[in-house]
Amino acid sequence: MRNMTRRLFIRQSLLGAGALVVAPSLEVFGAAGTEAGIKISLAEWSLHRALYSGRLDHLDFPLKAKKDFGISAVEYVNGFFGGKKMNFKAAAKNSAYLKELLTRSKDAGVVNHLLMVDDEGPLAAADEGARLAAVENHKKWVEAAKVLGCRTVRVNLHGEGSSEEKHTASVDSLGRLGEFAESMKTSIVVENHGGVTSNGAWLADVVRQVSRDNVGTLPDFGNFCISHPWGTTQDGCEDMYDRYKGVAELLPYAKGVSAKSYDFDANGEQPLMDYERLIGLVKAAGYKGYVGIEYEGNTQPENEGIRKTKALVERYL
Repeated sequence: MRNMTRRLFIRQSLLGAGALVVAPSLEVFGAAGTEAGIKISLAEWSLHRALYSGRLDHLDFPLKAKKDFGISAVEYVNGFFGGKKMNFKAAAKNSAYLKELLTRSKDAGVVNHLLMVDDEGPLAAADEGARLAAVENHKKWVEAAKVLGCRTVRVNLHGEGSSEEKHTASVDSLGRLGEFAESMKTSIVVENHGGVTSNGAWLADVVRQVSRDNVGTLPDFGNFCISHPWGTTQDGCEDMYDRYKGVAELLPYAKGVSAKSYDFDANGEQPLMDYERLIGLVKAAGYKGYVGIEYEGNTQPENEGIRKTKALVERYL
């Protein structure tokens, strides 16, 4: 009875004023998205301020994506699991919590597309003990993704060592995780996310050497600062990799695309990146799948940033 009541509430909410506001945009994008074979998803990090402050609970993210933005597919961040009540690592193994999240996403009519994993150890560590421990730490999230119906798990390749040592270690880690995920029909993808991973050629070569059908890339439009630990380019960068070259290098192995955005100018564009060129690269590569909106601006409201990013992606599709 509780789930039936929630479904009725959600159905009525989606038919209300909020859904009517986004309906024209969805209708227009439907044709373009179908023609291009590209669909839009929403990355949970876009709402990190609301989540960290407690104004939004992780379990409510799928409904917010659908009701407030008209987006029917989501990309979770593991650090937000459990909300304020449970450690996120414990939440990964809490079957009741995972089932509740699955129920809420189904009730909202939302596809659980991708699960981003951070803070589970250095998969690119030259030290074998640290690397193998990190591989084991990541496995619970692959299992959680299976429960939620996420077909893709995003990992990072961070760790101590030279570029060559990290390359060898990364091939090993991704091979192990890819093998583990294969039986669950799950893909492992790597994002350009700071340090040497923001070098598109380096990251593409790692994935090429892993040579597994279920291991690929998640090109991020923004994270091409090699000198930044997480790759962000919105606050200046001492060692910047060419973002257009990097996206082009990663797209042949892409199983997802992250449409990163920062604060917008008065024309609804991104001052730090040419979105028309970036979306053009995605289309020219023949990519088919989800493009995830990931607003990361510092000064503009998150809801506004998400809507403007969605409009920008739609414009150039």
